[in-house]
Amino acid sequence: VMEKSFVSMFLLLIAISCALAKDAGKKDSKDTTTKPKLPQTLSRGWGDQLIWTQTYEEALFRSKHSQKPLMIIHHLEDCPHSQALKKVFAEHKDIQKLAEKFILLNLVYETTDKNLAPDGQYVPRVLFIDPSLTVRADITGRYSNRLYAYEPSDISLLYSNMQKALKLLKTEL
Repeated sequence: VMEKSFVSMFLLLIAISCALAKDAGKKDSKDTTTKPKLPQTLSRGWGDQLIWTQTYEEALFRSKHSQKPLMIIHHLEDCPHSQALKKVFAEHKDIQKLAEKFILLNLVYETTDKNLAPDGQYVPRVLFIDPSLTVRADITGRYSNRLYAYEPSDISLLYSNMQKALKLLKTEL
């Protein structure tokens, strides 16, 4: 009898330590997931706490169904202009707050949709699309040769263009 209770006690200890080990494993992964893994990669540094879509198709779908405008940022990792704009964009508290009202997508490659390059495929360029899936070619930056380009010094213009995209939405839908 003694031996039987010893064996069941031993099995119980093994079960408990396995459960604890599993929990410990969970705890470790929880610490790493406080920094969100997926959004981190999708944001590419443009706002890690914002929700970014993965593809243009997904972004269009979400914009249409949520009735939120879509903001698309075309950029390249090795482009100093893109990097400079990304830095001020990510650090601009008001922009980060306002960006929550948009479906967001940043792309390091061109889509096949020619409407996203109304005046050429340069980076960085920022375009807005309303939930009717119309590219708002009328919301432009200050350069006549690159209508949708923004420099770090244009960050307040980008902010007011984001406000404009939201206002147009209210008046037109």
